[in-house]
Amino acid sequence: MYAPIRMPGPLFDEIAAGGGSPEAIAFLVQGERTRRLLLLRELLDLFDADPGILAPLDAGAVWPTLEAAAEQAPEPVEELLLSPQVGSWLAHTLRRLHGTASGPPLWADAGQIAVVAATAAVHAGTDTELLLPARGRTVSLPALGLVRLPGPDGDDFHAVRTVVSGGSLTVATRNGPDVVVHPLTDPESAQWLPVHRLPAGPGARAVQLDDLDPYRDLDEPIAPGRLDPAELRSWQGLFHDAVAILRRGGTGPGGLRPEEVSRIVPWRAQDGAAGLPVPAAGLSASTGDAFASMVMARPEDGLSLAETLVHEFQHSKLGALLHLFPLMEDDRSELYYAPWRADPRHLPGLLHGAYAFVGVTGFWRDRIGDTAADPDGRAPFLFALRRLQTRMVLRTLATRGQLTGPGRRLVTRLSETVDGWLREPLEPATEARARAAAVSHRVEWRLRNLRCGDGERDTLVKALRSGADPVPGGDPLVAPDAGSGYWQDDRGRLYMRREPGHGAVPTADELLTAGDAEAASDAYARQLTGAGPLDRHALAGWLLAHTELHPDERRLLARPERFAAVLEAGMPERWAETARWLARTGE
Repeated sequence: MYAPIRMPGPLFDEIAAGGGSPEAIAFLVQGERTRRLLLLRELLDLFDADPGILAPLDAGAVWPTLEAAAEQAPEPVEELLLSPQVGSWLAHTLRRLHGTASGPPLWADAGQIAVVAATAAVHAGTDTELLLPARGRTVSLPALGLVRLPGPDGDDFHAVRTVVSGGSLTVATRNGPDVVVHPLTDPESAQWLPVHRLPAGPGARAVQLDDLDPYRDLDEPIAPGRLDPAELRSWQGLFHDAVAILRRGGTGPGGLRPEEVSRIVPWRAQDGAAGLPVPAAGLSASTGDAFASMVMARPEDGLSLAETLVHEFQHSKLGALLHLFPLMEDDRSELYYAPWRADPRHLPGLLHGAYAFVGVTGFWRDRIGDTAADPDGRAPFLFALRRLQTRMVLRTLATRGQLTGPGRRLVTRLSETVDGWLREPLEPATEARARAAAVSHRVEWRLRNLRCGDGERDTLVKALRSGADPVPGGDPLVAPDAGSGYWQDDRGRLYMRREPGHGAVPTADELLTAGDAEAASDAYARQLTGAGPLDRHALAGWLLAHTELHPDERRLLARPERFAAVLEAGMPERWAETARWLARTGE
């Protein structure tokens, strides 16, 4: 008899506050185990309803093989079923069967169940004979590696007869003798590529560095992409450094035990990065289908890798919690400001971002004073910046999100964590630079993503020309600037400097972040003269410089899109006077 899963309140509160003891993480893993078994049951039911899905494979041998392996070696087989590779494959295949995903021939995707069974038999040392799907000259074994067969390379999918016995795997080939490998013990060879493993310290489980599994991406299957030796050494060195950094961290939000990460998937721009919604540098992502797994571009140093591991593991924790509790109701309208994004976000995305950045904020808090990890002393600034930005988003969630009871409890606990951090003192200059960077990003984001309605713009222009006072406006329209693409917060990075620095001819951004608002205002104004569309970055900079010179007009920064609307409608020559006029509205 199965009993309902009931999460103890203290464990929920640990996760909800942004952290998580080993006991709390173990409970999430148990929830993922239950979900994984339910999805597997759904998949098997679909196969029973339509046995032809698995043709040309021998479906009848699959389930007995899994049962025999699980009975002989329950722990390694359960670990296999909980692996990110099986989770991603299972979710992808169910999406295919429900018509919401695409991929290779359906039998090849669905037939991965036979590969899972064969891999389980390898772990258990049991005997079986199965037909497995092969891609070209390769057969992938989840969380173990890749069998390479003789013959020409290719992407055709075909079935290969495979015998598993005593931990060995023998594959009959079309172009030569059978290939025999021992996946649990064989080193890399012409016939066998094992999954790379990164040591996480004495007694700790190693972390996979997976460049082989076809289901290692976020959804669609992809071909193997073996790292070259130099790239592998780079990842090994970075992970070693990241482990050392994380071991010196705290145990609260922002802390991470490296062995809790299951897998890292190196991302490479095989086909260019033109379609990415974010820059390739610093790219990372994860999916709720593969707990504790993350895809990422190789970071520049161990500190960046450690931060990214914390960030993505936070997403995994929240994803697992969402599998246990509904946290909000939302229509996923892309309307809201997220300080770590260039584009508008829906509320579920905002919740994920807030949870991840509570972890990031705590990570930088733990790095304050750690000169070995942070020789440039960035941690106080980043802690100050992220606590401000994260608290703003939590306020949006609390006031705009249609939260369930568990959702309200989560947002409340996260807010308590960040509120406690906001009371921690930092150097006034650091806090001032962090506030300036936060305002800078928000102003530019609004200029790039929000517009006044036509009626509001026309009313403003008419009032300006007649000398009347401006009237308060309505809600802005969400209308991202399609021509600008992704924009990076270059000015925000300059605020991070403890000492201003610039070349012989400083840019407007350098002047502003160094404290010379008057020179910055003139420099931005020069960038904004002439025909063509308004430069949103320069306009944001001009507004920041102008309101620093005229603090009583800072209300302009709350609705900078109104100022842009007036300029675009008539491009008034006297910007300062127009700004002063618009600031009268109290917005």
